Amino acid sequence: MAKILLVDDNDEFREHSSQLLRRAKHTVTTAANDNEALRLVQDNVFDLVITDLIMPEKEGIETIVKMRKKIPTLKIIAMSGGGLIAPEDYLVIARKLGVAQTLAKPFSGKELLAAVASVLAQ
Repeated sequence: MAKILLVDDNDEFREHSSQLLRRAKHTVTTAANDNEALRLVQDNVFDLVITDLIMPEKEGIETIVKMRKKIPTLKIIAMSGGGLIAPEDYLVIARKLGVAQTLAKPFSGKELLAAVASVLAQ
């Protein structure tokens, strides 16, 4: 169906979510950090990027800005469980940057699949 890049520094979350997306017939590439994600976006074509906003090396907000500069039409779902501020605050910033959809962690697999289907249908 779709070629998806999933970016999250939490190994367990990344593995569980990628398996869920693969069972839904998507091709999934994963990245554990923003630098790896930026390299992958530079070298590959993705239909959708799903990225966490709080990661150790670089904020996901910065990554979204860099991805948007390279590929303005790239569909992005931003997700956050919060950090120094509430997750909703990070997600508001991401929406202002034009992400297609946001998800506040924790969310269910059903919510993730619904968000992916909705964004891919746009």
